[in-house]
Amino acid sequence: MTERILSGAKSGANLARRTIFPVLAAISVAHLLNDMIQSLILAIYPLLQASFSLSFTQVGMITLTYQITASLLQPLIGSYTDKHPQPYSLPIGMMFTLCGLLLMATAGSFPWVLAAAALVGTGSSVFHPESSRVARMASGGRHGLAQSLFQVGGNFGASLGPLLAALIIAPYGRGHIAWFSLAALLATVILLQVGKWYRGAITAPAARRGRPAAASVLPARRVAGAIAILLVLIFSKYFYLTSISSYYTFYLIHKFGLSVQAAQLHLFAFLFAVAVGTVIGGPLGDRIGRKYVIWGSILGVAPFTLWLPHASLAVTSVLTLFIGVIIASAFSAILVFAQELLPGRIGMVSGLFFGFAFGMGGLGAAVLGYIADLTSIEFVYQICAFLPLLGILTAFLPDPR
Repeated sequence: MTERILSGAKSGANLARRTIFPVLAAISVAHLLNDMIQSLILAIYPLLQASFSLSFTQVGMITLTYQITASLLQPLIGSYTDKHPQPYSLPIGMMFTLCGLLLMATAGSFPWVLAAAALVGTGSSVFHPESSRVARMASGGRHGLAQSLFQVGGNFGASLGPLLAALIIAPYGRGHIAWFSLAALLATVILLQVGKWYRGAITAPAARRGRPAAASVLPARRVAGAIAILLVLIFSKYFYLTSISSYYTFYLIHKFGLSVQAAQLHLFAFLFAVAVGTVIGGPLGDRIGRKYVIWGSILGVAPFTLWLPHASLAVTSVLTLFIGVIIASAFSAILVFAQELLPGRIGMVSGLFFGFAFGMGGLGAAVLGYIADLTSIEFVYQICAFLPLLGILTAFLPDPR
């Protein structure tokens, strides 16, 4: 794969004319490994709760710490690299994740767990803006497809985390997290090769000629309004996703009496459905229009989320699969839509939307954990069920073309 990746740098014309699938495959695999590590930490929340006698509010604080460090830096990094590309920032960011993993495996107190989560979040803040830029550079104009291929790696990796936690960590203890540092090392090697291609691509004459103009075809006021709507949609999507990624295992344990391992397998099934939805969303947006995909993804999932709090275990398992597939199809469409609204600012837009998504996920985890402590975990799902109704705002989005 390395030779095929590097061959893309030999001709700038290739960058402009065709989709460079070896690069997309490499960045997708790195995304898989990165997000597998992140979801692994989410999946061991019941173990952390038992080890440190944590409340739901403290569980939410772990996610908040990770998401805040992952979100605040991303727009800044993206904006800086729009002007000063940093091809080798990707492997450097992965080393932060590696350090966070090792600290999580050996942490002796709750503050050290928070420090480990912060390190993993810092790694993500570097990885996502630059890797999203690489995906767009290698897209050959098929931006939705490229973002979906990039995203599906992350979503599939996120689905693997709970499965691996159930098979490796739950039976043998938290110390076995350290074995997953090998995944971080593999991702670092892959990202070094991607960085070589990236360095060659940004210096190619054809790549420089192919950069989009920095001006939008829409008035600035209309662009600002559209970006605000897209961020509201990200809020609704990620607040709801956090209710499942952070608390679905607790919900299944409390409401249906499942074991930790059985609950983790249900979480794996949901996250796998999210990966499937991600594959569908980007190419569908290229074909029928991103606005329609956003509309169908956010608002279209509402009937299923409204039904979920009142369903049996069997129906819950099926509903969460539908929810995962439908709601996940939106992100690639939203991100590319925003990139088309602000051409020439790919890193800043990617950092803003990834960062805002992570920030909303972290804020949602803390808020929903607090609500769960005050009321019940079942009540969390009753109130979150209404969030997808915000998808009605999609009607006010312009056509960026």
